[in-house]
Amino acid sequence: MTRPALRIGNASGFYGDRLDALHEMLTGGELDVLTGDYLAELTMLILGRDRLKDPSAGYARTFLRQLEECLGLAHDRRVRIVTNAGGLNPAGLADAVRALADRLGIPVRVAHVEGDDLTAAHPGSLTAHAYLGGFGIAACLREGADIVVTGRVTDAALVTGPAAAHFGWTPDAYDRLAGAVVAGHVLECGTQATGGNYAFFREGDVRRPGFPLAELHEDGSCVITKHPGTGGFVDIGTVTAQLLYETGGARYAGPDVTARLDTVRLTQDGPDRVRIDGVRGEAPPPTLKVGRTRLGGFRNEVVFVLTGLDIEAKAALVREQMDTYAFAKSRPEEVRWELVRTDRPDADTQETASALLRLVVRDPRQDVVGRALSGAAVELALAGYPGFHVLAPPGKGAPYGVFEAGAVPRGEVGHLAVLDDGRRLPVAPGDDSRVLEAVPEPPPPAPPVPGPVRRAPLGLVAGARSGDKGGDANVGVWVRTDEAWQWLAHTLTVDAFRRLVPESAGLPVTRHVLPRLRALNFVVEGILGAGVAAQHRFDPQAKALGEWLRSRHLDIPEALL
Repeated sequence: MTRPALRIGNASGFYGDRLDALHEMLTGGELDVLTGDYLAELTMLILGRDRLKDPSAGYARTFLRQLEECLGLAHDRRVRIVTNAGGLNPAGLADAVRALADRLGIPVRVAHVEGDDLTAAHPGSLTAHAYLGGFGIAACLREGADIVVTGRVTDAALVTGPAAAHFGWTPDAYDRLAGAVVAGHVLECGTQATGGNYAFFREGDVRRPGFPLAELHEDGSCVITKHPGTGGFVDIGTVTAQLLYETGGARYAGPDVTARLDTVRLTQDGPDRVRIDGVRGEAPPPTLKVGRTRLGGFRNEVVFVLTGLDIEAKAALVREQMDTYAFAKSRPEEVRWELVRTDRPDADTQETASALLRLVVRDPRQDVVGRALSGAAVELALAGYPGFHVLAPPGKGAPYGVFEAGAVPRGEVGHLAVLDDGRRLPVAPGDDSRVLEAVPEPPPPAPPVPGPVRRAPLGLVAGARSGDKGGDANVGVWVRTDEAWQWLAHTLTVDAFRRLVPESAGLPVTRHVLPRLRALNFVVEGILGAGVAAQHRFDPQAKALGEWLRSRHLDIPEALL
């Protein structure tokens, strides 16, 4: 017998997302399951530092604030809640939820998933956690849990788990699980699927986008939509953009299944409805990803404001003075200068007449980047370039973190579902695995018909979305017509990407081709240094790297403009 569709929504894309989203999703329409994604690479570091101060901490406290208002609503509407807000301490958050429910007089069963914490096996790490799949969540739900709290699971596991429980999928249902992974990847970042952070944002009202939901079917297909009357919009473009976010090649590997992104088919199914079907799946890799964070040293920053004439000469002077006064005795391990030309000639405000010279230093020793640096910068106040001032007084240097990715055999991780009554159910990995390999590049489309061209920004014909994975960044670029795809596939090569994004010069760049999405996905290794917590560049998570690429000019056929 075919089981009814599972309506699964999202109410959080990161730790710090809209507090009222949980209430909005519970009251805005029908739902069976509501998920919340709170964990990112940076979040694990933040929670790790919280735990150093308080061993009982380590979870997303804002989830409790949201739940205090909404637990009764979820119970009355029979909506189950699945969240990774447990972070480093899912058992602690589960106990806190039970205490909240007892105080409010609401009878709920709370389970949690554990086994991801491998910190003890990684000396020197602040945190080390394996990325678990969804079958621990599924076990909790099958045993009657109303709320499931996890630690570090994959973002998509928040959907594969409820789907496996609802439809009775087994670990070898690869095509169906792959469909759920794709649905989960679209939902995981919340309003990024409904017009937020979207290249063509002017095509809808995105002042306050609603959160997305998926109507997931037993065969793994789904429809991405949102509650009626909420802001934003859902179309093939918003879904394509999110599919490309923080992915790489055609094989999107996870602990439950490797989803083939080159098989995804998108169809507009009505206003604010996009159908996803055709997704194929393969056995997952024999290893699980492990994310490790550690304290990398100390960091300090000074931003000098340069105003008016002789900007380059003023920048050269302050650099020479800092080399003489601050770095002569002890030079930090890393010194980075960046001159940001925000100034304009004959400007009618002082701010628009000013450029910013950014100095960032890092070193294992706090004293080298602390008072020695800040004192030297302050001492230039009356002895520096004309108009000397800084955006803020330099500090004493702050610790920064480093994210590193590794792997561990699946069988070495003790995945556990811990039920409300205290029972601990082991979750065995699937029987099969497949070593991850790159998909051969598909044949290109027919070359575009030659014709007149015009020098114009790439973004007039292409959308983009970019993001981070440790020290790497990805930039997904897509177009919306077959004619534009013919041009993009032949034009935006790796060499062309390097010319348009000079920061990628000297770094490994890989291009992945996804014809069904009319998309190219570029992965740039090492452009983010040691990752977001190290703040290696102006945009440490590469959030706007795609928008920079869209602003770059190249020869575009006039027929596409």
